[in-house]
Amino acid sequence: MTASKESNVVTLEAIRQYWNEHIHDLKIARHTVGTQGFFKDLEQYRFEKLDYLPKIVDFSRYKGKNILEIGCGVGIDLIRFARMGARVSGVDIAERSIELAKKNFAFNGVDGDLRVMNGEELSFDDNSFDAVYAHGVIQYTAKDEKMIDEIFRVLKPGGEAIIMVYNRYSWLNVMSKLFKTELEHEDAPVLNKYSIWQIQKMLYKFSEVRIIPERFPVKTRLHNGLKANVFNDVFVPLFNVIPRSIVRPVGWHIMVFAYK
Repeated sequence: MTASKESNVVTLEAIRQYWNEHIHDLKIARHTVGTQGFFKDLEQYRFEKLDYLPKIVDFSRYKGKNILEIGCGVGIDLIRFARMGARVSGVDIAERSIELAKKNFAFNGVDGDLRVMNGEELSFDDNSFDAVYAHGVIQYTAKDEKMIDEIFRVLKPGGEAIIMVYNRYSWLNVMSKLFKTELEHEDAPVLNKYSIWQIQKMLYKFSEVRIIPERFPVKTRLHNGLKANVFNDVFVPLFNVIPRSIVRPVGWHIMVFAYK
């Protein structure tokens, strides 16, 4: 594990407090927090910047399955599973996230078991879920290997873990240094980045692991000014001319599909 801060001295309370105060992608929302328009803003932006996600995660494939999301935030991805007929549970360490997720679920007319819970110590029985989804959460936890152990424990035999972690050797790390621009949530109490080899090693308990590096440049709405213009109008189109087969290893998101 490579962390930007000393993970072993970070308290759980510091992590909880940070995520209670930082709603993901809040800066792009045009509507008041907690309104239906607010959730639509976040959903639109999420799948605009993560255009790859519905292409490699078929949300409809989990109809009738028991799905757990760790670090569900305001519930944007989990609602997609629920709309497609999955039986969903979502946990998050931040009370505010669960409060907002419940409102989001109500606006969308879907049901879910939403709880404040530490993903490193899940209060679910062994072999409870057909799939566990943890997109962008393991890198922010102090005990990443413990969270992976918990994912494995609560999965049914043959169950699937869908995980995303940040790639230490990505194009975005290079651009961040070149443009001297901080990454989103770089001020979080814990921020880990991994090599593909590292994350494979951490998933040793799983019988099969499939890895797809993803998340290539799209135009930013979080930044403005000269740097943002150069990034949006020059870098993004030039980078995306390069065949994906060449740049695949430097995708910012390491998507993992692991099977128990």
